[in-house]
Amino acid sequence: MNDPATRIYVAIAAIPPGRVASYGAIAARAGLPGRARLVGRLLGEVPDGMELPWYRVLRSSGHIAMPPGSCGFREQSRLLRAEGVEVKNGRVPLSRFGLDGDLDHALWGMPDA
Repeated sequence: MNDPATRIYVAIAAIPPGRVASYGAIAARAGLPGRARLVGRLLGEVPDGMELPWYRVLRSSGHIAMPPGSCGFREQSRLLRAEGVEVKNGRVPLSRFGLDGDLDHALWGMPDA
Protein backbone atom coordinates (compact mmCIF):
# COMPACT_ATOMS: atom_id res chain seq x y z
CA MET A 1 0.00 0.00 0.00
CA ASN A 2 2.42 2.65 -1.22
CA ASP A 3 -0.16 5.03 -2.64
CA PRO A 4 -0.46 8.00 -0.25
CA ALA A 5 -4.15 8.48 -1.04
CA THR A 6 -4.96 4.87 -0.16
CA ARG A 7 -3.01 5.11 3.10
CA ILE A 8 -4.87 8.29 4.05
CA TYR A 9 -8.28 6.84 3.19
CA VAL A 10 -7.50 3.72 5.23
CA ALA A 11 -6.47 5.87 8.21
CA ILE A 12 -9.72 7.87 8.00
CA ALA A 13 -11.82 4.73 7.65
CA ALA A 14 -10.19 3.36 10.82
CA ILE A 15 -11.43 6.21 13.06
CA PRO A 16 -13.98 4.47 15.30
CA PRO A 17 -17.42 5.89 16.02
CA GLY A 18 -17.39 8.42 18.85
CA ARG A 19 -13.79 9.43 18.15
CA VAL A 20 -12.17 12.14 16.03
CA ALA A 21 -8.72 12.84 14.61
CA SER A 22 -6.98 15.92 13.24
CA TYR A 23 -5.82 16.21 9.66
CA GLY A 24 -2.24 16.02 10.95
CA ALA A 25 -2.91 12.91 13.04
CA ILE A 26 -4.38 11.17 10.00
CA ALA A 27 -1.33 12.12 7.93
CA ALA A 28 0.98 10.76 10.63
CA ARG A 29 -1.00 7.51 10.94
CA ALA A 30 -0.75 7.13 7.16
CA GLY A 31 3.04 7.45 7.38
CA LEU A 32 2.99 10.97 5.94
CA PRO A 33 3.81 13.29 8.85
CA GLY A 34 3.49 16.96 8.03
CA ARG A 35 1.04 16.34 5.19
CA ALA A 36 -2.17 17.54 6.86
CA ARG A 37 -3.09 19.64 3.82
CA LEU A 38 -2.89 16.55 1.64
CA VAL A 39 -5.44 14.89 3.92
CA GLY A 40 -7.78 17.85 3.47
CA ARG A 41 -7.33 17.85 -0.29
CA LEU A 42 -7.98 14.12 -0.56
CA LEU A 43 -11.12 14.41 1.54
CA GLY A 44 -12.43 16.71 -1.17
CA GLU A 45 -11.56 14.14 -3.83
CA VAL A 46 -13.02 10.95 -2.36
CA PRO A 47 -13.77 8.54 -5.24
CA ASP A 48 -17.43 7.94 -6.09
CA GLY A 49 -18.87 5.10 -4.06
CA MET A 50 -16.25 5.29 -1.29
CA GLU A 51 -17.87 5.80 2.11
CA LEU A 52 -15.63 7.52 4.66
CA PRO A 53 -16.40 8.99 8.08
CA TRP A 54 -15.20 12.39 6.81
CA TYR A 55 -16.96 14.17 9.66
CA ARG A 56 -14.56 12.62 12.20
CA VAL A 57 -11.63 14.67 10.82
CA LEU A 58 -11.04 18.09 12.43
CA ARG A 59 -8.46 20.84 12.69
CA SER A 60 -5.62 20.31 15.17
CA SER A 61 -7.45 22.64 17.58
CA GLY A 62 -10.50 20.36 17.51
CA HIS A 63 -12.49 22.86 15.45
CA ILE A 64 -14.64 21.96 12.48
CA ALA A 65 -12.85 23.27 9.39
CA MET A 66 -15.96 24.42 7.52
CA PRO A 67 -17.33 27.94 7.97
CA PRO A 68 -19.62 28.20 11.02
CA GLY A 69 -23.26 28.08 10.04
CA SER A 70 -22.63 26.49 6.63
CA CYS A 71 -24.54 23.37 5.60
CA GLY A 72 -21.38 21.28 5.92
CA PHE A 73 -20.66 22.68 9.38
CA ARG A 74 -24.17 21.84 10.57
CA GLU A 75 -24.04 18.36 9.01
CA GLN A 76 -20.67 17.58 10.58
CA SER A 77 -21.87 18.79 13.99
CA ARG A 78 -25.03 16.70 13.68
CA LEU A 79 -23.17 13.52 12.67
CA LEU A 80 -20.63 13.89 15.48
CA ARG A 81 -23.32 14.50 18.09
CA ALA A 82 -25.23 11.46 16.83
CA GLU A 83 -22.16 9.40 17.81
CA GLY A 84 -22.02 10.97 21.27
CA VAL A 85 -19.20 13.41 20.48
CA GLU A 86 -19.42 16.74 22.30
CA VAL A 87 -19.43 19.70 19.91
CA LYS A 88 -19.53 23.15 21.48
CA ASN A 89 -19.11 26.30 19.40
CA GLY A 90 -17.80 24.18 16.54
CA ARG A 91 -15.10 22.56 18.65
CA VAL A 92 -14.57 19.03 19.97
CA PRO A 93 -12.39 18.47 23.06
CA LEU A 94 -9.64 16.29 21.60
CA SER A 95 -8.50 15.29 25.09
CA ARG A 96 -11.78 13.38 25.45
CA PHE A 97 -12.71 12.37 21.92
CA GLY A 98 -9.44 12.35 19.98
CA LEU A 99 -7.95 9.03 18.93
CA ASP A 100 -4.96 9.58 21.21
CA GLY A 101 -6.78 11.57 23.88
CA ASP A 102 -7.04 8.75 26.39
CA LEU A 103 -3.32 8.01 26.24
CA ASP A 104 -2.41 11.68 26.53
CA HIS A 105 -4.74 12.08 29.51
CA ALA A 106 -3.36 8.97 31.19
CA LEU A 107 0.22 10.15 30.78
CA TRP A 108 -0.10 13.91 31.31
CA GLY A 109 -3.57 14.78 32.54
CA MET A 110 -4.71 15.47 36.04
CA PRO A 111 -6.38 12.62 37.90
CA ASP A 112 -10.16 12.64 37.55
CA ALA A 113 -11.84 14.11 40.60
